[in-house]
Amino acid sequence: MSLCINPYCLQQQNSDDELFCLYCGSELLLQGRYRVINQLGGGGFGITYKVSEIRSNNLKVLKVLINTQQKAVELFKQEAEVLAKLNHPGIPKVEPDSYFVYFPRNSHQPIHCLVMEKIVGMDLQKWMENREMRPIHQTLAIQWLKELVTILNRVHSQNFFHRDIKPSNIMLRADGDLALIDFGTVRQVTGTYQAKIAAGQNITGIISTGYTPPEQINQNKESAVYVHNNGAGTIENCDLTGNALSFNIDTTSQVRRSGNKEDNPNS
Repeated sequence: MSLCINPYCLQQQNSDDELFCLYCGSELLLQGRYRVINQLGGGGFGITYKVSEIRSNNLKVLKVLINTQQKAVELFKQEAEVLAKLNHPGIPKVEPDSYFVYFPRNSHQPIHCLVMEKIVGMDLQKWMENREMRPIHQTLAIQWLKELVTILNRVHSQNFFHRDIKPSNIMLRADGDLALIDFGTVRQVTGTYQAKIAAGQNITGIISTGYTPPEQINQNKESAVYVHNNGAGTIENCDLTGNALSFNIDTTSQVRRSGNKEDNPNS
């Protein structure tokens, strides 16, 4: 089956031998190499699909941006650029030409797309729930913490920090290794950014209740490395103890601007 990604198409399913959607006429062979198999998930900002690269038959993930606001597009492009720089087995691989824009038939509104490595496995949130929140052994907790710190060190070495470390953004591969996903809110640590924090200026932040460290929520002058390691430690503490507190509360990411008492997802 080949799926049409035109958001306005009412009959998106097509056979594999079609080049254009039989209902809306939009292209089905994206960039001349990808066929969309099925939808994996969706949210307020985008939809993810499983795609097949026809030349290699490799399965990958296609991330499609729904939000067309300028800031959302900028963050989406930044995610593509950052992932292309972060060459690490614990981070989804992205090729230099994996970002592209797609125009559905009879539409002048582009759809922003990003193809990346498909991490085979299960996120830690679902993994813990499937285990009925039973604690893991201390040896495994230490091993995972070391893996996370190694991945984060790679991110920090390129002057970026993830900003949304939580169990649902950490994948447990079939071989037992961890991978960090969802770099949609990644932030570059620049001199301008540090100066804004030092001056107490408004900075857009990401809050995942139960996992975001207080230093990140309050925009304290703490290093990104400390904040990230704090977040990783919180996750491992939950896995080690089986404490359901953090998993039972709302872990939805919220965008908050420092200095504003109310969370504003449109900031």
